[in-house]
Amino acid sequence: MTVRKYPFYLKATIVLFGLILAVYTLKALSAILIPIACAILLAALLNPLFNRICRPGLPRAVSVTVTLLVGIIIVGSVMYLIWTQVAQFSSSLPVFKSRINALVAELEKWVFLHFGVTTDKQVAFIKNALDSGQSALTSTIGTFFTTVSLVLLIPTYVFMLLYYKTLLLNFIYEVFAEEHFKSVGEVLSETKKAIQSYMVGLLIEMVIVAVMNSAALLALEIKYAILIGVIGAILNMLPVVGGIVAIALPVLVATVTSNGFSTQLGVIVAYLVIQFIDNHIIFPRFVSVKVQINALISLVAVFLGEALWGIPGMFLSIPLIAVVKIICDRIEELRPWGKLLGDSVPTKHIGQLWGRKRRKAVLAPAGTNE
Repeated sequence: MTVRKYPFYLKATIVLFGLILAVYTLKALSAILIPIACAILLAALLNPLFNRICRPGLPRAVSVTVTLLVGIIIVGSVMYLIWTQVAQFSSSLPVFKSRINALVAELEKWVFLHFGVTTDKQVAFIKNALDSGQSALTSTIGTFFTTVSLVLLIPTYVFMLLYYKTLLLNFIYEVFAEEHFKSVGEVLSETKKAIQSYMVGLLIEMVIVAVMNSAALLALEIKYAILIGVIGAILNMLPVVGGIVAIALPVLVATVTSNGFSTQLGVIVAYLVIQFIDNHIIFPRFVSVKVQINALISLVAVFLGEALWGIPGMFLSIPLIAVVKIICDRIEELRPWGKLLGDSVPTKHIGQLWGRKRRKAVLAPAGTNE
């Protein structure tokens, strides 16, 4: 049987149309796929607890319900602590507003004295900037409320995924031929371990960073240190972008609540030290070892996830890329893509090795003739 070989341009066109169709489908069905993706991650995280609770004589629905309640209690406790801090912060909003107005007035005066730009022109410039960013703000607010509404669906999906786990696994096995069962089992096992390890490692990293952030801000006598430290730890899960915003938030609060710039400088130094510890000790120890995705792919994946699914996409991008890497490593034709996603950097590229072998092949006969 002869295998037809299609030209490169035809295969590239088909792949391009396939990617366009996949991206369009993911974008169009985001309202359905986002909570399902979140639920899959949480179900994989809760699966060990479910396996411990599940007993032969205990109804499956009861085991799933107890597992889900434990997860909800843990998340609810954390959200309650954050909410109490937010309530205290909201009570001080009038003070923040008056302080910000005073700072804006001082800034307008400084700009006028040094650049000659009148206050009316500054106000007009700010108004135009706000008008141009109104659509972006509206989109952000819409994304926030959409995310909140979708979060309500996640516990339902988690319940269903745990309850029908055996049915779903049997379906995945039966889709493939029996000779591929071993590979399918290995992919499923590695995917489950990668997701569980990544989520647990991420939670450990977030707790450690939150404690360090809060301790540093308390030492610098920054108001609402615990709230800002926790928010900074959550934002820190996003590569590059999260770290910048995490530093900007306490600097802004310090600018509003204190005089001079020594406190702001202390915040920047403390956060840089914390990020150095996180990047070189905490993250490699608890997260990077679990999900071996290189920094370039992680950064691109975060931005693509935000463009595709908004804020939830930024958090879901890394574990989804990790699953893709596991699948690529198991399929012979896709292994180059798995290497591209991984964090193993070769010292020499194939072109150098091929050139060296070619030179040896050319010089070998000449040396023999001599």
